[in-house]
Formats: sequence, C-alpha cells, structure tokens
Amino acid sequence: MSSDPWGRVDETGTVYVRTAEGEKVVGSWQAGTPEEALAYFERKYEGLVVEIGLLERRVRTTDLSAKDAQTAIDHLRAQVEEHHAVGDLDALRVRLDKLVATVESRREERKVQKAKQTDEARAAKDALVVEAEQLAQSDQWRSAGERLRALVDIWKGLPRLDRKSDDELWHRFSHARSAFSKRRKAHFASLDAQREEARKVKEKLVAEAEVLSKSTDWGPTAARYRELMADWKAAGRAQREAEDDLWNRFRGAQDVFFAARGEVFAERDAEQVENLKLKEELAEEAEKLVPVTDLKAARAAFRSINERWEAIGHVPRDARPKVEGRMHAVERAIQEAEEGEWRRTNPEARARAAGLTGQLQAAVDKLREQIDAARAVGNNAKADKLARELEGRQALLDQALKGLEEFGG
Repeated sequence: MSSDPWGRVDETGTVYVRTAEGEKVVGSWQAGTPEEALAYFERKYEGLVVEIGLLERRVRTTDLSAKDAQTAIDHLRAQVEEHHAVGDLDALRVRLDKLVATVESRREERKVQKAKQTDEARAAKDALVVEAEQLAQSDQWRSAGERLRALVDIWKGLPRLDRKSDDELWHRFSHARSAFSKRRKAHFASLDAQREEARKVKEKLVAEAEVLSKSTDWGPTAARYRELMADWKAAGRAQREAEDDLWNRFRGAQDVFFAARGEVFAERDAEQVENLKLKEELAEEAEKLVPVTDLKAARAAFRSINERWEAIGHVPRDARPKVEGRMHAVERAIQEAEEGEWRRTNPEARARAAGLTGQLQAAVDKLREQIDAARAVGNNAKADKLARELEGRQALLDQALKGLEEFGG
C-alpha cells in the first residue's frame, strides 16, 4: 500500500482522497505502481487548481458576466465533488465559495452601477427631449435643424432604458423632430410661394423700367423710377438666380435713362451758367438807374433791359432768387419814383389831402377847447378822457400834414 498526506492506494489498487468528511474513493488504478496512481490523480488536482486560479483572475480582471462566472464555478465544483483528484479538495471548496461571494458582490456592484447609469441615461434623455421640444418651436431653421441632428447622435450613444420608458421618451423626441420638420417645410413652401409672387411682380417692374429707359420726359420719368424702386423693395426677394438677373435688368434700364438725362442736364447746366453771366451783367446795368433822377429815361432804359432779360432764358435754380431779386429792387425803385411823381402832380389827390388836414386840424382845436373848459370847472376825469382822444387825432393830423408836404406844401 502507498500513501501521501492527501491520499492512498490500497492492495486492490483503489485510490482514496482524505477530506474533512473522511476518505472518499477517487478511483481504481491497475496499470502501474501505487506511486504512479497517486501522481496521476495529484496531477488532476493541480489541473483543478490551475482552472480555479484562472477563473479567479477572470472574475477579478475582466467583465465576465455573473451568469457565465456561476456556470464556470458550478462546473469546477462538480469536478471537486466527484473526488477524481488527490489533494486538498476542502481548500478548493473554500476558494470556490469565496469566488461565489465575489461574483455575487460584483453582481450587486454592477446592479448598482447599472441602476446609476440607467438614472443618468434617463436624465440625459429627458434633457434631450426637453431641448428637442423647445427647438421644435424655433424659427432658426438652420441652427435648430443642425442641433436636432446632433441630438439624435447623442441619443444613439446613450444606454437603453426599460422598453416602456425608452419608447415613451423616443416618441416625444421623434414627435418634436417631426413637428419642427413640418413647420420648416411649411415655412419654406410659403417662402417659395412668396418668392415666386415677388418674381412675377418684379418681372412687371423690369418691363416698365425698360420701356421708360428710352423716355426723354425727364422729370415725370425720374419720379416714376423712384416709385418703381419703392415697389421693388416692397415686393420682397425672388429666388436668388431670378433676383440677381431681374435686378441687373432693372438697374441697367435705370442707368440708361439717367445717363441720357445726365448728358442733357450737363448741356443745359452749361447753358444756364452762361445765361446767369448775361443776366448778372443786365442786373448790373439796371442798378445804375438807381437812384432815379430822370423818371422817363429810367423807365425806357429799364424796359429795354427787361426785354433783353426775357430773351436770355433760364439760369441755375439756386442762383435765380439772387439775380432776379436785384432786378426787382430796381423795378420797385422806379415804381416808387412813379408814385411820388403822381402824388406831386395830381391836384385832386392834393385837394383831398388838404381837406382832410383841415378837418383834422379843426377837430384837434375843438378838443383842446373842451379840455380847457373841463379843467376850468374841475372835471378832470372828462378832461383826461378828451386828452386821450386828442392824442389819436393829433397823430392822424401829423400823418396828414406829412402827406400834404409830399404834394409840395
């Protein structure tokens, strides 16, 4: 018989292993010596040690699932319980029990971690849904659309929740995207319709502008171009290609008209500058007639100057008031001289002036007598009232006397 601390072989070739519960039959060995039998089953024990060590390392260092780890433990435990190895099987049982506890601990840790990840994923998806629903109401079509696409990528990178929660959140998220897409599509459809309407309006404006480009009715046509420009701005924008083409045609028609008008106005301005020089010379000639000493000669000379003035034509608008003002001043001086001459030579007017002066003088003399009489009897109130009336009559008398002097006395 042969033995070691963990096993023995009896005379019949039966191999035993020692455990805390006593000896257990390992198997029968008839092929060689008892030492060879023990060595064989000891190697099987070493194999179990290696397998358990490998499993311990996998549980500790990899993401081996608890289910797979438990399956591997059960497989190794079955081999230990079959007692087909010689060695400290109780120690292997202890290691497997510890491994079970480790796996269970890892299972709980993963459960807690998964719950935490689930809560974080739920909060993240809730936030994505809220943002998507806010973006669904945005009119910033480009930036909001880009952000919604980015949110989809973020969503795909998040862990799934339980099916019901995930489906409910996805439904809200998808509905927000659909609502935004629907609004954007409606907006651009409306915008396309508006741009098409703008194109039609601007086609008509261009057609009229091109007809007007040949007009020589400068003032009304320029005013109409201003109206067309206001209508153009009010029409809104057409599609980009159509807008650019229509604008080039519209602007080109205006340029043709205003270039032609500019040439005509340049010629006219040059002519008006020359006319201004001529009228300034006539104004200077007219101003030499003042002061008027010979009314008849001055009147004839001014008439001649005025005839030449009328034949000259227009001057620049901004210079017109000044040069015409100079002629009007001479004309007024001659008219005043004529009026003075008429007053001096009109006997009827002189007689009327003399009569009025006499009446006013008599009224003034009478008022003075009445004032003296009132004061003599002590009626100062009446005297003061008459004195105020006297001031007014005296002023009229002074004016009448001055007018009478203009008639030569």
